[in-house]
Amino acid sequence: MADGLEGGCACGAVRYRVDREPIFVNNCHCTLCQRQTGSTSVVNMFFETEAVTQLSGETTRHMVKAGSGGDHAIVRCSACGTAMWSVYPRLGELAVGIRAGTLDDPGAVTPDAAIFTADRMPWVTLPEDIPHFEKTYVPAELLPPERFARLQALIALRAAQAA
Repeated sequence: MADGLEGGCACGAVRYRVDREPIFVNNCHCTLCQRQTGSTSVVNMFFETEAVTQLSGETTRHMVKAGSGGDHAIVRCSACGTAMWSVYPRLGELAVGIRAGTLDDPGAVTPDAAIFTADRMPWVTLPEDIPHFEKTYVPAELLPPERFARLQALIALRAAQAA
């Protein structure tokens, strides 16, 4: 990860670079993610927005509702429609959840956890070496201290913005 992560859409128009490791990586099996991706789950890597540079291409935003009921923006390549990343209500524009499948090397990241596994397809097998939770987890109990501190800083900044 010393050189960062790069990725792009299916047609190659949108390219991006991330200059640090993710705060956390979730493999989400919730029914909203299933419906929004048309798949059994999605692997999202969460970063501070400032760590992500869009190198090329145009994107469009598509609004859907998050599990919280707040607005969830899915950012897609305007040429091919590939879902690149999302902006979720909890952290707003301070963070993005990039789809791990858009990385040039998707195997470069491993999920910290599989979440909302109670909603997973009955035939999906969960890896033994990745913690899994029927709903979600307490980040302080799972994330390394330095990554948890980054998450806490974003939460505090978001709270300050709302005040």
